[in-house]
Amino acid sequence: MKRVLALSFGLFLWMASPSGLMAQAPLNNIILGHSGGAGSLNILRRLIERDKIWAKYGLNVKSVYFNSGTVLIQAMVGGNIVGSESEVPGMVNLAVAGVSDLKIVTVTINRIEHVFVVHKNIAKPEDLKGKRLAVSRIGSASDTITRMVLRSWKIDPDKETILLQSGNTPTRMTALASGHVDGALVSPESVHKVVASGCCRILADLADLPMDYARYGYAFPVSYIKTQRETLRRLLMAYLEGIYVFRTRPKEVYSALEEEDIKDPVVQKDIYERALKSVREFPMPEPNGIQSVLDSLPHPNARNVRPASVMDPSILEEIKKSGFIDKLYGRAG
Repeated sequence: MKRVLALSFGLFLWMASPSGLMAQAPLNNIILGHSGGAGSLNILRRLIERDKIWAKYGLNVKSVYFNSGTVLIQAMVGGNIVGSESEVPGMVNLAVAGVSDLKIVTVTINRIEHVFVVHKNIAKPEDLKGKRLAVSRIGSASDTITRMVLRSWKIDPDKETILLQSGNTPTRMTALASGHVDGALVSPESVHKVVASGCCRILADLADLPMDYARYGYAFPVSYIKTQRETLRRLLMAYLEGIYVFRTRPKEVYSALEEEDIKDPVVQKDIYERALKSVREFPMPEPNGIQSVLDSLPHPNARNVRPASVMDPSILEEIKKSGFIDKLYGRAG
């Protein structure tokens, strides 16, 4: 009898172990796409992966990098990725053009974070007339935002500047430093490098613009939201926990910046404090930010689209009502 009990107990332990028949169910695989974008989101992504937060919620998330928003959009349309975790303007453009029926599920950064960097001989916006400006690709978010900013400065981007497709931020920085272009958008965490090279100066910090702009967030096809709602709910819960780690554990952020070869403590602190103003604790898509995106898009349909028609905040709302976020931050009663 004792031998039977011992065997039974051993069998139970084996079945309860990771290699046993009763082991945890296989993780749900999710392939997301991102392009260029905010360095703060790259760090957030790294923290989630390092702390194994995806797995905590039963997920195996693979994040695929694309060298421009345009290529990311093509991958989305082709079904190579199930969702986007970066380009909100590009995703909204897909929706208004009728290419893909998708919704913006989160907006993590609701403003334009980039800095407009130019050669030292350019003193004011008017000096950009006739100059060569780098964008990722025509139709990408960097292209859309560059055009929007130029128009705000009363400059016609098509008639009074030359827009060149040169790739993501590192490629645009190289083009600036080598003199191939006269100006470009540069992500905040990279500004110190290009300015320190001595070639360039900051013409405008676009984060200072008094406007909401849905720049970065999650977008998914309506079909995925309907059929994989529970998976998406767990994805967003994991993401919210990652944001919590980002916002409350600066030492982990500094460590991630060191891995990006940003080692100067002063620069690290500046990047982190700036990121805290951008990465929102509760990344709810909001009408004002989506409307600014619609206003910036060249597609004629954008003028007739209401922000609510390209948003689906329902899962985030459910998570918030459950008290999940308050518990994360220790605010539960």
